[in-house]
This record gives sequence, C-alpha cells and structure tokens, in this order.
Amino acid sequence: MARTPKNEVCSFCGRPAEEVGFLIHSPLPGGFVGICPECVEQAMNICHLQRGHQHFSSQQLEDIEVPTPREIKEHLDRYVIGQDDAKKHLAVAVYNHYKRIFRNQQDDDGVEIEKSNIIMVGPTGTGKTLLARSIAKLLKVPFTIVDATVFTEAGYVGEDVESILSRLLQEADFDLESTQRGIVFIDEIDKIARKGDNPSITRDVSGEGVQQSMLKLLEGSIVNVPPKGGRKHPEQDFVHVDTRNILFICGGAFDGIEKKIAQRLNTHTVGYNSVQNVRRLDPNNLLKYVEPSDLKSFGLIPELIGRLPVLTYLNPLDKTALRNILTEPKNAIVKQYAHLFELDGKTLKFEDDALDYIVEKAESYRLGARGLRSIVETIMTDAMFEAPSSADTTFVVTKEYAHQQLEKHQSGNA
Repeated sequence: MARTPKNEVCSFCGRPAEEVGFLIHSPLPGGFVGICPECVEQAMNICHLQRGHQHFSSQQLEDIEVPTPREIKEHLDRYVIGQDDAKKHLAVAVYNHYKRIFRNQQDDDGVEIEKSNIIMVGPTGTGKTLLARSIAKLLKVPFTIVDATVFTEAGYVGEDVESILSRLLQEADFDLESTQRGIVFIDEIDKIARKGDNPSITRDVSGEGVQQSMLKLLEGSIVNVPPKGGRKHPEQDFVHVDTRNILFICGGAFDGIEKKIAQRLNTHTVGYNSVQNVRRLDPNNLLKYVEPSDLKSFGLIPELIGRLPVLTYLNPLDKTALRNILTEPKNAIVKQYAHLFELDGKTLKFEDDALDYIVEKAESYRLGARGLRSIVETIMTDAMFEAPSSADTTFVVTKEYAHQQLEKHQSGNA
C-alpha cells in the first residue's frame, strides 16, 4: 500500500514532508526513499568542501565589489615583477568589464557598453598566465586556463572550442549564472596562427579553422556546451552558455613577430615621422611597438583580432627583473624553498653571489621566470635530499655550491 505524502519523512534527517515543504523522491523501486531540500543543500556544501572547489553562487557574484584599476594593479604587483604597461591595460579592461556587469549596462542615453577581451604578447616566462590567474584570485570569480594547441576544427581529431566553456562550467561547480561571469585565459594563442597565405590542398584544421570557431565565443553568443567536456554528438544534453559577460584573455609568445614589427617600422621611410622616430626605437624590445596589423601579418585572422580590442605586451626580463623575481614577490622562488626547509625545522639561506649567478644562467637560457625555477631546482636537489635526515639546522647556498651543482648536472647529461 502506497504511503500518503503526509506520512513521508526525509530518509536523512527524519523530518516529515509537511515540515520541510516537499521531498525529492528516488526513482529506484523497492520502497520509499526521499531527501529534503535542506539535506540536499548540506550535502552540496560537503561535496564542495571535499573537492576543494570554491563555489560561486549567484548571490556571491552579486555581492562582489569590483576594485579600482589602481587596486587591481597593486594586487598584481605583489605577484608579478615589472610589466607595468601590461598591468595597467589589464586593470582598466577588467575594471570596465565587471563594472559593466554588476552595474547598469545602459545609462539614460541608452549607451550599451561592450566587453573588451584582451590579448597579451610577450616572450615565454614573462608572467602572462600569472597575471590572469592573479586577477581571477582577486575578483573571486570562476577562472580556467586552456591551451589553444589542443583545439581543432569541428569534425576532426582533437577538442572542439566549446570545451573551453566546459572547463569553466566545471570550475564554477556547474553554476550557470557564475559561469557566465567568469574569466577564461587562452594560452598559446599564437600556435593557431594561419600557416600561410598560400592556398593548400589540405585544410588548416588546427589553425585558421580554430580561429573561425572561436569567433562566436569571443563575440558573445549562446553556445551549446557539453557539460562533461569531450566532443559533441547529437543525442547529448547541452548546457546553453551565454558568453556575452565572459572575459577572454589570450596570451602567446608570438615568436618571430619582432621581424614583422621591424619590417613595418622600416617601411616608414618617407614623411615627417620617418628618420627621427626610427632613431628613437628600442631595438632590444620591439614588442612595445606591436600593433594589430602585426598580429595579422603573423597569421591571426582580422575577425579574431577585432574581437580582442585590448592589445598589450610584456617586456623581456632583464637581470634586474630576474633578480627581483627570485626574492620579492609574495610567492618568490627563494621563499618557496625556504618554506620547504622550514617544514623540516631547517633554515635555508642564499648568498647574494649565488643569486646573481642564478640570474646570469637564467638570462643565458632565455626561458624567463621558468628558467629561474629549473635552475634553482637543479641546484637544490641534492640539498633537499640530504636535509631531512641531516643534523645541520642551517644550509647556505653559495656561488661555488650553485656552480658545482649545475656543472654536475650538465656533465651527467652529457
């Protein structure tokens, strides 16, 4: 005999249906199983806690107070050394974007503010990804990093561009409202550049085809997203994601774009701006003169460039910047290793000569901040192997020790 609703109780907390309002029934046969809304909410909180995800509810997003551009830059200064121009461009673009979302999008004159996606050009290891990640941490909005090299044109082996939004949806714990206000960082955007202007027998399915597929995401439209990622198929359930309020930040090294910039600058041989301005150019950092036309020459299609209106650059890291990266930021490399030693009750110190030696090596490798990390890791491997079982409470890294460890590593790989 079936139970009447008033006799049903929550299978978790035991409260009757009339007290909690309603119960969610289990579809499985073999007796009544139900759960009340409060138990569902508590279970959801436990899942978020266990997974280590930060849940972005719609109410939390409404309560976000957007910091000013100066406050955004000050936050970035704690994590990224230098790159003031890139920080200012990012701070202004992000501030205007979220001011557009959380405040009235139209004023009395009916002016609608459009979003400004961002593209950053800079050598590897200069902080493009770290800048985007630091901004997302400040704003406490869903954030994901995707690699453009894995995408192919729809219908070919690889990932569809819609999987970008699948990852953002997962980061937001499948909260559609917060997903539609998140930040996506598309790395290696230069790797999907058009291979050449000459027509080819084969399709450029991982280059221009991907750029064409990305247009609707960047512009702002309703996109059918497979919630679990992967490729689309007709019988799959889709989540309809509106990308109008999703901020896209693209970054790439654009290796070789300096030649395009130099060619453009050298063509200005006639006119008032020709000789005087060419003499004032900085030949060691041509990226500061980058323009959208250079991206087009490199292989990005004009339609994609037009949907990335904010163009900024990152400076190559000189010795001073590399030296500061080692010690100054909140998560500086030296501070990280010192903390690892502290966990074992040890003290780690780097002499100034050793730090200067590490910087010289990193500059010769031309790998930016990532080069610093790999060098310090090589130097510290033996010390970190011995430290936990050693009786010594202090370990000092000297220039001689650093040189010895690098020579040992290089001879071992020879």
